[in-house]
Amino acid sequence: MAYLLARLKEASTWRGIALLLTAFGVQVAPDVQEAVISVGIAVAGAVGVLFPDSTKS
Repeated sequence: MAYLLARLKEASTWRGIALLLTAFGVQVAPDVQEAVISVGIAVAGAVGVLFPDSTKS
């Protein structure tokens, strides 16, 4: 459980979740595909901006 909680604090985990959800969203109607992809990319970008990079070496 501690491992999972530690991963949820990392920006890369949230980017990965957003990208996975976007990839699974490709199975929707063609009209919605572009919107799903755009939102997924926007969420991944927002995570990159809002979450600090890890300073651990």
